Amino acid sequence: MKKVLLAYLCLFALTVSAQNTALRTPRQLFPGLFEAVQMQRIFPDNKTFVDAIPRETPAVILQAYNEQRQLPGFDLNRFVLAYFRLPTSAETAYHTNIERGLRAHLDTLWTVLQRPPTDSVAPYSSLLPLPRPYVVPGGRFREVYYWDSYFTMLGLQVSHRPALIRGMVDNFAFLINQYGFIPNGNRTYYLTRSQPPFFSRMVELLASEQGDTVLSRYHAPLLREYQFWMAGADSLAPGQAHRSVVRMPGGELLNRYWDQSAEPREESYQEDVLAAQRGSRPVAQFYRDVRAAAASGWDFSSRWFVPGAGLESIRTTSLVAVDLNSLLYELELTLARSSQIRGDAAAAKSFRAKAAARSKALQRYCWDKQAKWFVDYDWEQRKPSPVRTLAGVFPLESGLATPSQAKHVAQGLRRDFLQPGGLVTTLATTGQQWDAPNAWAPLQWMAIQGLRRYKQNELASTVAHRWISLNQRVFQQTGKLMEKYNAMQSNALGGGGEYPLQDGFGWTNGVLLNLLQEYPDAVR
Repeated sequence: MKKVLLAYLCLFALTVSAQNTALRTPRQLFPGLFEAVQMQRIFPDNKTFVDAIPRETPAVILQAYNEQRQLPGFDLNRFVLAYFRLPTSAETAYHTNIERGLRAHLDTLWTVLQRPPTDSVAPYSSLLPLPRPYVVPGGRFREVYYWDSYFTMLGLQVSHRPALIRGMVDNFAFLINQYGFIPNGNRTYYLTRSQPPFFSRMVELLASEQGDTVLSRYHAPLLREYQFWMAGADSLAPGQAHRSVVRMPGGELLNRYWDQSAEPREESYQEDVLAAQRGSRPVAQFYRDVRAAAASGWDFSSRWFVPGAGLESIRTTSLVAVDLNSLLYELELTLARSSQIRGDAAAAKSFRAKAAARSKALQRYCWDKQAKWFVDYDWEQRKPSPVRTLAGVFPLESGLATPSQAKHVAQGLRRDFLQPGGLVTTLATTGQQWDAPNAWAPLQWMAIQGLRRYKQNELASTVAHRWISLNQRVFQQTGKLMEKYNAMQSNALGGGGEYPLQDGFGWTNGVLLNLLQEYPDAVR
């Protein structure tokens, strides 16, 4: 069976390789037409056009566009509808039966949000093929997303769907083997950036179901992911950075979020162009920092801004990210374990040493003794960021904090972040979706697990109960589970950001199922 599966995956990889010999994004395929559609806002959401499927070859479409746009009465909207098939979301046809209850809703949604494997896609589609079934978040997010998927898997584990978990892990391993890293999502326009590196956590989750041989099975893609994040590290002098890696003043290596492109995001093209025009920073650097924030998953937040300023001040690449480095610490420990299982004691020792060095560096640069909080570090200005966010719980969840530090973080969470619906993302209300009053499922889960790891069980239980209650209340009112929530006002929904509130929703479903299992008394 294993030989048959391996042969299938090899054949699939060869097929995809042939299809993707010249991967091009929608903007690259349709120059001129793309900019016109996005800047004239033909669709309320810029993501609609980049997900649309051309009905003809780009050459035919561009020739028709260049001819017809000169004619009197040319209607761009009508032209696009004639030459492109617009994307749809399968869950729009699904109607909730609230009376069946929350658990039945969650179990049904896995089938609604699941997508089949795709060994081929429509010609010139932005979608990247995947060999195994997968789960999408929902709404406008019609493809698999990297860090979302780990939290989705937590729910799949509770729902006893190990085959689907295995398939998704295989998909991410395939993406690493195919492209050298895991993209933000399986779209051509995401091939310049990744997301928070949760792949090692996915492998560990699968290993908890199927045993430690799983670690050996995925050792090669784990190693390749690590090499992606650490590329260029050896050539850096203190105070220098290359892509995702920063050599700190003391010679240590830490990481930042990064995107290889310095162009507007295609899926948010108009927003980026207009925002760049409002600022005074070099346009390419602005685009790079916007994209790097998208790579962090926190798009957008005052976490990345000059304090008191807005999006025009974004400087993501100037910050060594505390959450990113906590996750890379865990990747190093997983690689140490997988190396040991494979009988490579020297590699296991090396990765344990790398993890220890990262832990020491994170303590040196990211623990703010005055704020008593783990923060990002401004490597350009050589000082801790003054902005406290829920990213500060990641060192607790990863076991990097001391007991004293964990106690201080718990006190700060209770005093400043805890609200009636859970934990707010930051302490600033800016209109950005990764700021107050919004609360997000993955951050609630990371905080709860971090608190539990350091025996702060009462606060962990309080956060979990408030979050579950908020999810239940909104479900009873709307029949939906949301991408994000308003933790401060029980009668208001989450807001902010570049698009309307999305329902579905993969990571909310996964975290909720996990927490309902851990805190069954929270169910009303």
